[in-house]
Amino acid sequence: MKINNVVVIGSGTMGSGIAAQLCNANIPVTLLDLKTEISQKAKERIEKSRPPLLIDKSKIDGIKVGNINDDFNIVSEADWIVEAVVERIDIKHDIYDKIFKQRKKGSIVSSNTSSIPISVLSEKLTEDDKKDFCITHFFNPVRYMDLLEIVKNENTDLDKIQKLKLFCEEDLGKGAIVCNDTPGFLGNRIGVYAMQIAMTEAFKMKLTIEEADAVFGRPMGIPKTGVFGLYDLIGIDLMADVLKSFIKELPENDNFQDVAKEIPLIRKLIDTGYTGRKGKGGFYRMNKVDNTKILEAINLETGEYSTSQKIDIKSEKVDLLKLINRGDKYGDYAWSVISKIIKYASSLVPGITDKFNDIDEAMRLGFNWSRGPFEMLKEIGVSNFFEKLDGFENNKFLEELSKSKDENFYGERQKYTEIETLGKIKPKAIKLDGNNSAEIYRFNDFNIVEFTTKANALDYDSMDALKKATDKPLIIINESMQFSAGVNLTYTMNFAEKGDYNSIEKFVKYFQDTCKELKYSKYPVVSAPSGLTLGGGFEVLVQSNFVASHTNIVVGLVETMVGLVPAGGGCKEMLWRWSQTDEAKNDPDYAPLKVFDIIGYGKTATSPVEAEPLKYLLPENKKIMSRNSLLNVSRSILEENKDFTPPAEASFKLAGKPLKEKMVKLLEKLYNDKVILDHGMVVGSELANVLSGGDTTIDKTLSEDDLYKLELNSFMNLIETQKTKDRIKHTLSKGKPLVN
Repeated sequence: MKINNVVVIGSGTMGSGIAAQLCNANIPVTLLDLKTEISQKAKERIEKSRPPLLIDKSKIDGIKVGNINDDFNIVSEADWIVEAVVERIDIKHDIYDKIFKQRKKGSIVSSNTSSIPISVLSEKLTEDDKKDFCITHFFNPVRYMDLLEIVKNENTDLDKIQKLKLFCEEDLGKGAIVCNDTPGFLGNRIGVYAMQIAMTEAFKMKLTIEEADAVFGRPMGIPKTGVFGLYDLIGIDLMADVLKSFIKELPENDNFQDVAKEIPLIRKLIDTGYTGRKGKGGFYRMNKVDNTKILEAINLETGEYSTSQKIDIKSEKVDLLKLINRGDKYGDYAWSVISKIIKYASSLVPGITDKFNDIDEAMRLGFNWSRGPFEMLKEIGVSNFFEKLDGFENNKFLEELSKSKDENFYGERQKYTEIETLGKIKPKAIKLDGNNSAEIYRFNDFNIVEFTTKANALDYDSMDALKKATDKPLIIINESMQFSAGVNLTYTMNFAEKGDYNSIEKFVKYFQDTCKELKYSKYPVVSAPSGLTLGGGFEVLVQSNFVASHTNIVVGLVETMVGLVPAGGGCKEMLWRWSQTDEAKNDPDYAPLKVFDIIGYGKTATSPVEAEPLKYLLPENKKIMSRNSLLNVSRSILEENKDFTPPAEASFKLAGKPLKEKMVKLLEKLYNDKVILDHGMVVGSELANVLSGGDTTIDKTLSEDDLYKLELNSFMNLIETQKTKDRIKHTLSKGKPLVN
C-alpha cells in the first residue's frame, strides 16, 4: 500500500495542521469542511501561521480545498482519509457513513480523536470496514510535535497499521507509536496523571508552587514550565474538562480516579476567570505595581497572590538517584512523584501497550521528557527503587521485577522505530570520552559527539570534545531536541562581572581554534542539526564540511540581539558564502552589505527552505523530514566521502573605511527612525568594522585569521561595555532581548 493522495475532513486547528504536514511531505492533500469558504480560510491561516506550519510557503497550493457536499467524491481517489471534525459521535458516524460508501477499496480511514475509543467510533461499520479503520492521534502543533499515536483494536488490519506507521515516520517525520484502544491512549494517560500527581503531592506536602515547579522540571528531566506553569499554559479550565473525561472513561478502581478529583482552589480559579495565560492569570499572574510588571504566584493554602520567589534547588544536571536521596523536602517530593508515576505507568502494562518502552517514547516525543517512567526506574536502579518503595499491590510488572531484581530489565531504547537512531547506536558504541558538556562515541570507523548541556550551550568542555573527536570522521548530533543555542552566555557573564576579560578573550580564541579544527580536519565532519541552531551553534554547523538538517530547524546568527557580534567565524563564513554569488563578482560591496543586513537584524530561519536564501544553509545540504533518520543520512554522507580532502582556505578583499561609512549611514537612518537606540549604533558600528575588513583596502588580501582577529576585537570591545552586559543579563533573566 502506497499513500499518494490524502483527504482531511475538518479544517480546524488539528485538521489544518495535518494537511500542512502532508503538504510539507509533498503529498497531495485536500482539506474539506462544511463550506469551501471555511476550508479556504483555514488554508489562509496555514500560510500566515506563526510559528509557520509550512516548511516552504510557496507550496501552499499543494493543499486543495472544498466542501463535504460538492467535493466529497474526492475521497474515492484517496489512499488515506483523515477525519478531524468536532468530538461529537453522531457527526463522526455520519461522516464515516459517507466515507465508507465512496472510498476506494483498501484505503485507510482514521480519526484524529483524542478521547473517543475505536469501539465507539466504529460500532456502525461492517467487519471488513473495521479492518481499515484506526485512530491517528496527532499532537498540536502537528509540524513541531513529534508524537503520533496510532490506536488499534482487535479488528484492525495490523499489516496496514505497520505500513501507515512507516509512512508517518519516514514521510511525515513523526514518532509513530502503535498502542491499544484504552482511555486517553498512551501519552495523555501517563502525562496527565504525572501532572496530577505532581500537583496533588505539592498540596499534600505544603510546597509552594515555585518549589514544586523547581523540582518537577529540569532536575527530573522535564520541561522547565513545571506542573503549575504547564497548567497555566494549557488552560486550567481545559485541564478540568480533560480530567472529567478521564473520570468518566476510566474504571472506578483506576488510581487515576484519586488524583483527578476537583480541587476547590482550581474551581475558584476557573469561576473567577483565572484560567491560566489565556485568562487573567492562573497559578501565576502578572500584576502591575507602580507601573512595573511583577510576576506573582498563588499560595496553595490561602489562595492569595504574592511576589513569585525564584527557587534554586542546586541541581544542575538530571541525577534522579541523587535527587530522591537529598534528605530534604525537595527530595521527598521528587521521590513521592517519581515513584507514583513509575507505579502507575507499570500497572498499565501490557493493557495500554505490549511494550513498556513505548510509554517512554511517548513521554519523550509528546511531552519532551528526557526520560520516560521506565528509564527513570532504570536510572534509579531496581534495588534502590524497591528499598524505598512502600508497596505495589496488583502490579504484575513490579511484582515480577521485585522477584528478579534484574538491573538490566530495560533492554533497547526506541523500539517504536526500525531506523538506527542515536539512541539505538549508543549502547553498541564505544564511549571514548565524556565530560560535563559532551560525550564522544566511536561506532565502527567514525566518531559521534553529543552535546549534553542545557540547550546544548557550548563551553570549554564541549569544544574539547569536538577537538578530540576529529581523529576520525565525525558526526555531531544530539538526542535532545536542540542542536545548540550557542555559546554559554552565563559562563561569559560570570567573567565579565568580575572584570576578567582576559579569560573571555582566551575562551573566544579557543572557540575559534575549535571551529578551524572542524573545518580543516583531515577527516570529514558532518553536523546533523535539529531545533535551535543559533549563534555559536550555527558557527559549528557552518564550519562543518557537510550538513544533514532536520526540517524543523531554527537557525541564525543572533549575537547582535545580546549586544555582541559573531566571533567564532560566523561573520567570516557568511562573507565567504555571499562573496561567491554573481552579484558579488560585479560589486565587491555586495556581500558585506548583504551580511551586514542579515547579522545586524539577527535574522533567523525556521526551516532549511527559509535558511537557503539567507545562505545559512546551502542547496547541497541534506534536508530530512524524519528526525530519526538524521544519523543514518549522516552516515551515508561519510560513506560517500571516503576520499575527502579538506577545503582550501578562503581569502577576502574588502574595501575598508569607505565600506564601513556606507554601513554607518544605514545605521544612522535606523537611529533617526528610532528603529535602534544608542547601543544599537555601537553594536552595528562594531559589526561594520568586521564586515568592512577594518583598516584595509580593496587591493589587500585578508586571510581567515585576519577575519577571526576582527571578530575577536569587536567582540571584546562590546563585552566590556555596560550596555552589552545589560542586554545579556536581560536575555538570561527574561528570555527576550533588551533594546537599549
